[in-house]
Amino acid sequence: MKGFVDNGGRALIAVELRKSVRGDSTSIDVWVDTGFTGDLVMPVALIETLELEPSGSVDAILADGSQIALSTYSCLIEWFGNTKKLEIVANDGECPLLGVGLMLGLELRVDYRNLRIQLTPVPKGSG
Repeated sequence: MKGFVDNGGRALIAVELRKSVRGDSTSIDVWVDTGFTGDLVMPVALIETLELEPSGSVDAILADGSQIALSTYSCLIEWFGNTKKLEIVANDGECPLLGVGLMLGLELRVDYRNLRIQLTPVPKGSG
C-alpha cells in the first residue's frame, strides 16, 4: 500500500471503506498516527457523510491525560486484499487517523526526501 507525504510533513494513505458488504466503497486519505494505538479515528462529520451505523462507545485517554468516552461506528475496510470489519472511533477532529492497531505486523517506510510512504506486510520468518 502506497501513500504520500503532504506539504505539512504528514504521512497519508488512501483506505477503502464500505458501510456494508454490498455497499459502494469510498476512498479516504488517512494520516498515519504512530501515537494512536487504536485502528482508525474519523471526524463525526465524515462518519455522518458515510452514514455509518453506531456500534457503541470506547473510553479514550487524550494526550493531556484526560479520559473521555467516544462513540464507535461499524464499517468494512479493504486491507491488503481482505475485507475486515472495523470499529471506527468518532472524534471532533478534522482528519481521519490511521493508528498502530491496523499496522501491527506491517512495515511502515516514510521517505521524506521523495515524499512517499509505503506500508507492506512483513514476510513470515523475517524481522
